[in-house]
Amino acid sequence: MKKQIETTYSIFPMPVLMVATFNEDNTVDVMNAAWGTMLNRDTVALNLSETHKTVENIKARKGFVVHVADAKHVVEADYFGVVSGNTEKDKFKKSGLTYEKSKLVDAPIINEFPVAIECEFIEYQKDNSGIGVIGKVIRTSVDEEHFDNDKVNVDSLEAIAFDPYTLGYYKVAGRVGNAYKDGLQLK
Repeated sequence: MKKQIETTYSIFPMPVLMVATFNEDNTVDVMNAAWGTMLNRDTVALNLSETHKTVENIKARKGFVVHVADAKHVVEADYFGVVSGNTEKDKFKKSGLTYEKSKLVDAPIINEFPVAIECEFIEYQKDNSGIGVIGKVIRTSVDEEHFDNDKVNVDSLEAIAFDPYTLGYYKVAGRVGNAYKDGLQLK
């Protein structure tokens, strides 16, 4: 039997996404955002309010990079969520992480996070049913060390997920099935 729990603002677990932009002075801004998804194969949606420095930067620079956070960098990932770019002007420098400028969009690629999704800003939706930041995916890349036979080894990424009920981060690991195949057993 299921036991009722308090409903939170999200479905859990949620991906831990690092959204990277450049500030107006070309320093790096990164925020921790669990409210993000793919709308389709080449479009991301980030449910972010306009009060975030990152959203201001996305609108101004027209580009951003979404990274998948990993267990090796949980401290830095959490730091990017608890410290605001509106009050800490160069919070990226304090993280000790490094970056390179994307060749495709006006945004930084954080070297230490294993997955980078470079995006071009499309629009900001701000009505009651709006999502927030919408971006077109220009390129997705994964560190070479996370490949086995030309396929991404998801376990090696050690991607983390956020649980809003326990306020915990958890590793996403262990393949349990085959999409578009296992269900055919019931056909």
